[in-house]
Amino acid sequence: MKTKMNFKFWFPEQNTYMAIILLLAATVLFYNWILGALWIIVIAYLLNHNRKTSDVRTRQWTKYIESLSADIDETVKNAMLNLPIPFCILEIDGNINWYNNKFSDMLKKEELLGQNIEQIIPNLNLKRALNEKSELYTTVALNDRNFNVTYNIVKIDNKGEVKYLIMAYFVENTRLLSLSKRYYEEKPVFGIIQVDSFDEVLESAGSDMRPLLIADVERTLKTWADGVGAALQKTRSDRYILFMDNLILEGLEKQKFAVLDEIREINYGNSLPITLSIGIGTWGNTLLKSLEYSESALDLAQGRGGDQAVIKRKDKSTFYGGKSKGIEKKTKVKARLIAYALRDLINDSTNVLIMGHRHPDLDSMGAALGVRSMCSHMGKESNIVLQESNPSIDVLVKSVSAFGDYKNIFVKKEEAMRNAHSGTLLIVVDTHRPNFTECKELLDICDRVVVIDHHRRGIEFIENAVLSYHETYASSASEMVTELIQYISEKPYISKFESEALLAGITLDTKNFTFRTGVRTFEAAAMLKKIGADTAAVKRLFQGDMETFFGKAEVIKNAVILDKIIAMSVCPENTESLQLVIAQGADELLNIKGIKASFVLGKDTDGVIYVSARSMGEVNVQVILEKIGGGGHLDVAGAQITDSEIEEVKTRLENIIREYLKEVDL
Repeated sequence: MKTKMNFKFWFPEQNTYMAIILLLAATVLFYNWILGALWIIVIAYLLNHNRKTSDVRTRQWTKYIESLSADIDETVKNAMLNLPIPFCILEIDGNINWYNNKFSDMLKKEELLGQNIEQIIPNLNLKRALNEKSELYTTVALNDRNFNVTYNIVKIDNKGEVKYLIMAYFVENTRLLSLSKRYYEEKPVFGIIQVDSFDEVLESAGSDMRPLLIADVERTLKTWADGVGAALQKTRSDRYILFMDNLILEGLEKQKFAVLDEIREINYGNSLPITLSIGIGTWGNTLLKSLEYSESALDLAQGRGGDQAVIKRKDKSTFYGGKSKGIEKKTKVKARLIAYALRDLINDSTNVLIMGHRHPDLDSMGAALGVRSMCSHMGKESNIVLQESNPSIDVLVKSVSAFGDYKNIFVKKEEAMRNAHSGTLLIVVDTHRPNFTECKELLDICDRVVVIDHHRRGIEFIENAVLSYHETYASSASEMVTELIQYISEKPYISKFESEALLAGITLDTKNFTFRTGVRTFEAAAMLKKIGADTAAVKRLFQGDMETFFGKAEVIKNAVILDKIIAMSVCPENTESLQLVIAQGADELLNIKGIKASFVLGKDTDGVIYVSARSMGEVNVQVILEKIGGGGHLDVAGAQITDSEIEEVKTRLENIIREYLKEVDL
């Protein structure tokens, strides 16, 4: 047995060498037995010497290993005792088996053996360790110090008796966390403050009060900035640059930018309220990037109607305020300039494609027909992208098809994509969100895109549009197109039927000239009426069938009242003309005494949940529906939700509404 062990320390080639030597000795012995006998004696001596040497080497090696093992055991023992970080060995139930001095110093306690570590450090969860296959990292706070805890499970098999121990190492990271917190708090933040429609506000005040109004606006902003610790610099009469750090920004968010309410209280006889648009940018990779974020946030705030603050952190945007309506601009200079630019774009194009949002309504279709009339007047081929009709526009679409001049003006998405090329001009009306358009793919195919929309801007926006006419104060896209028609040529032409379609769009979005109706709205309607629009014909475009009427009645019947001011209802399943029913139902619920806002939900046969919301002006339904992926205006908004159950959406919406009511204290 010992011999076998000795051979393990030989070189692998030794057996081969000895066999060759023996073979040579046997050969010599065959020819010369004397010489051969001498060789055999020599070989025997070598074998005996090698055996003795091997035994000595084996004993030396064994002694070395035993000595090394003892040294390692002593080294490990000393290392554990003198480990520069807190360390402990735990039973699987959390009882302390062993610990070093650093561990007791960390806890400022002694005689810890046998105590349960979860009672000493409550936020250390050992149950998680049992479910991990590798090292687990966690953090604990002890006596104003923070530690990263690394622990792993060791399996010990002692003569068939299996035992598990937990090895826990505590690495202090108090200074690192402090530096990280300080880095986060001192992150630079840029802000741009714009006084909304300042010229119009000044004009609404008396001439003797205007200097006082200007001074009070500047004083209020300066006092506010000094109070929160920010630096404010005026760049022009209605614009300011704001500098601060992230800690100050967190405080402003907790206050929900109270300066928006403070500035609105300034009154020197001005009939229009003073409101602010605030764009905040932070978390950019460079200072320049954060500044770009602030400019983008300001554009977003103004595109949503102003009177709000928008914080842009890379791809995430947060909104505060937005309680008031956009101030109508009395001047039509911008409309005239947009009309001139649009005329040049149409003339430079080979053909024009016009599209609105999915499931178009009378405003979207009326605006599309108005744009098409401009293209026809300039002799350009144009088509309206419409995948399929719906009950809200069926009467209009059938009327269009009845006229010989209007046949084949509608094209489906597939045909539109075939007709689109580098010379095509794409005009998008009544939406600015790519995913809401009738054919999103056209936005990538067409190099030149024009956007005409009146909805408050959302995070998603059609980028790189060559021309964007986005006015949130406008009542409807049809109103905006009507104004453009006036300036598109010296002698603009629009047919009686097209004027009725545009008037129907204005009537729909203003709810019979009740909501968001300004002076320019009536001027646009007067122009259409002058052309020959028949209000009775417009009324017929809104007529529905008996099923729609019954569906609307069910919506009203099923309504429940939240907090005495919010009406909410769910449309019955399998309702025909679902979107039309919930929209009209939401309108009707506002006729109930004391109701300030209404919300109606419905689910179609494809499983899509539609939400239609209306407000009398005190409740911002746009802000509410944005939290479930919708959007719109302060008093008219909507949402489309997929992959959800209607009861789940209803409960979520109720919670959002109640949370909103607490914030605004209605």
